[in-house]
Amino acid sequence: MAMVESTMLPLGTKAPSFRLLDTETGKHVSIDDVNDAKGYLVIFLCNHCPFVIHIRDVLAKRCKEWQQKGIAIFGISSNNIETHPADSPEKMKEEKAKVGYPFPYLYDETQEAARAYTAACTPDFFLFDAEKRLYYRGQFDSSRPKNDKPITGEDLDRAIQSLLAGEPAPKEQRPSIGCNIKWKPGNEPSYFKVS
Repeated sequence: MAMVESTMLPLGTKAPSFRLLDTETGKHVSIDDVNDAKGYLVIFLCNHCPFVIHIRDVLAKRCKEWQQKGIAIFGISSNNIETHPADSPEKMKEEKAKVGYPFPYLYDETQEAARAYTAACTPDFFLFDAEKRLYYRGQFDSSRPKNDKPITGEDLDRAIQSLLAGEPAPKEQRPSIGCNIKWKPGNEPSYFKVS
């Protein structure tokens, strides 16, 4: 399991557009389909990563709370399914139903969305304001598999509450840490570094 950190895309960056397959409905979904949200959360995740599995139940619960407050949420898996078939669209659909993710779980077959967001790991979180400008990128919380810290989602929740309150972006933003995105041969971006 290769472990990497978020690339920490510059704050203020406009949310890159995407149109990706919703593995539940079979339709294509875009962040541009929603223009009246109070904020936009884009989460790069997958089915098999221990870091995602560690937080997924609390993540699903928190996302339901945030959606009720006006945050539009999109989950994206960009992994190469030839090397990681557990992350196939069919398995994504099963995972969404099993975990109870309340957001569309989208398949990034070309990996163009991951590259546009400079996504590096799973999970990787990108929170945008109502104008779709990057407000927060970083960790869900400080909990990791086997570190015995409680899973709360407090870092991301704090950022969302600040966004909804109209406050400036949090000064302290810690990178998310997780499994590297499983790039297709030749797709590894220049920012990709494995530790």
